Amino acid sequence: MKKGLLDILKGKFLVSGDAPKNWLFLLFASFLAAAMISSSHNADKKVHEIAELNEEVRALRSEFVVYRRQLQQQKLESSLRNSIVERGLLPAAHPPQKIKVKSTR
Repeated sequence: MKKGLLDILKGKFLVSGDAPKNWLFLLFASFLAAAMISSSHNADKKVHEIAELNEEVRALRSEFVVYRRQLQQQKLESSLRNSIVERGLLPAAHPPQKIKVKSTR
């Protein structure tokens, strides 16, 4: 057991007779480790990007609510009447009348 552990620590498995198999396995394991690290970094990057986009959506949604509330306030009859009075127009004294046309056919 001690001899096998010492051989591994000294690196004898890399220079022994069946070393090409060991080198191929180490290259393969290194490639897999690099691919896994790269994938992990890409996933973290996307998580941060999604968090930033969610913050932007929240900000835009609150801005939309503010503008919608302002628009609803401006559409009210009382605010329209006030803005028209400021321009010098007055509401009609008599309500409009419906005109009915009878055809003679």
